[in-house]
Amino acid sequence: MIKQELVALIEKKRAELIQVATTNGFTSSVAIRYSQELDNLLNEYNRNYVKKVSSSAC
Repeated sequence: MIKQELVALIEKKRAELIQVATTNGFTSSVAIRYSQELDNLLNEYNRNYVKKVSSSAC
């Protein structure tokens, strides 16, 4: 998946999560599922497009 597609999916899922959480509450099962889906997309983005920081830099 190319970067722009992934960013678009992240933005769409974030908007869906906000809508669902506003309607059903942050702890509703659907809001939790959307949040997990958003987490997975963000993790994929981080794995593929964020530069790795060396642990020796700390």
